[in-house]
Amino acid sequence: MKAHFLTRLYILLSAIYYTLSISFLAILDASLGKLTRKKANIRLHSWAGQLLQLVRASYRVKHNKPIKLVQGRSYILMSNHQSFYDIPLLFMTIPDGSSLRMISKKELFRVPIWGRGMKTAEFISIDRSDHDKSVESLEVAKDKMKSGIMIYVAPEGTRSRDGKLREFKKGGFLLAIQTESIIIPIGLRGTERVMPPDTWDFSLGQKIEAHVGTHIDASNYSIEGCDTLMQEVRAQILSLSQKPE
Repeated sequence: MKAHFLTRLYILLSAIYYTLSISFLAILDASLGKLTRKKANIRLHSWAGQLLQLVRASYRVKHNKPIKLVQGRSYILMSNHQSFYDIPLLFMTIPDGSSLRMISKKELFRVPIWGRGMKTAEFISIDRSDHDKSVESLEVAKDKMKSGIMIYVAPEGTRSRDGKLREFKKGGFLLAIQTESIIIPIGLRGTERVMPPDTWDFSLGQKIEAHVGTHIDASNYSIEGCDTLMQEVRAQILSLSQKPE
């Protein structure tokens, strides 16, 4: 059901309020020395649930293999990317208490309050237009992963405008190989109906799904085998994100 104008305005303003609130709390706690990763995790999970409730989305997570995190290993989530609502759904997909953070484009970190809140909560900024700075961002990501953070990478680089899986970029796969990470492929379905790319046309009551695939251990691949790893992950995401005929 398409939301009418006043409902769309309410959803948008509420989403902005929730996002700025969680950002402000992170900044405030950090300034007082009271921000912990556990506290940030709880707030991010709550924020994701609030955004999904605003659009009355019902979500379902299906696993080919349950996500069970092994202490001492690094994890990278990868999925298709088709809507802003991919992120809230991903937060509802991971095990409770997990530390999931995104590698996000630098422009988001320039937004007042929100950008500083993201940085404080350990999200990672990347400048895709500058190769050297992109490399620096991946080094930051490595340090975060060593400390127990699970990283989300959208291998397409940006949202698909037509629902088709775009070509993958190598950066996330090289990071996975270098950190000997376990890649968790996820296929997202239906999020593009909640809010299609480049619009504010919310649709209410949509059923959305996250299909978690078979984990892939990147430590089994060399840098020279990056293309093979990329193809394997792409094949899973393509299959997981497609509805059966």
